[in-house]
This record gives sequence, structure tokens and C-alpha cells, in this order.
Amino acid sequence: MLYAVKMDVAIPRDLDPEVRADTVAREKAYSHELQRGGEWAHIWRIAGQYSNLSIFDVTDNERLHEILWNLPLFPFMTMEITPLAQHPSDIAVQT
Repeated sequence: MLYAVKMDVAIPRDLDPEVRADTVAREKAYSHELQRGGEWAHIWRIAGQYSNLSIFDVTDNERLHEILWNLPLFPFMTMEITPLAQHPSDIAVQT
């Protein structure tokens, strides 16, 4: 199943700098692991914001939920999740 996930990050300004650096480093490592495994299929930065738009290719809703809840930055995020389906006009699927 494909999902588009817009993630907006708002790390508190008063968060300890060492905690911030550790959390951001763990987030990067976790996202790289998921990208290499194919579940985090695409990630794009949204210009001018601490946000990204990502495409996840996962087995089901529960797997997406597990991935998102385990993001080290999850406590500082708001997300908009959109399930995606093949469009009948997509020339890639026409026979």
C-alpha cells in the first residue's frame, strides 16, 4: 500500500542541544534504514519549512503506524497521511 505522508517538525527551541542532536541523528539513521529496505520509497524537502513529503510503500496500515510512531522526532511532528491508489489514466498501467 502506498501512502503520502507530509511531516511538519517543530522541535522546541529550549530542547537541550545534545538531546536535539542525538534525536536528529537517530531520525536520520532510522529513515536511511527504511529507505534501504524500500518501505520509505521517496522523501522530498518542502522548501522553506522544516517539513518533508514522503512516500511509504508498506504492507498495511498497521505497518505504517508502527514506522511513524517509532520515528525519533515523532513527539515533535504533526502529520498529514494520504492513502494512494493507482489512477486509471496512468499510462504506466495501460495495456
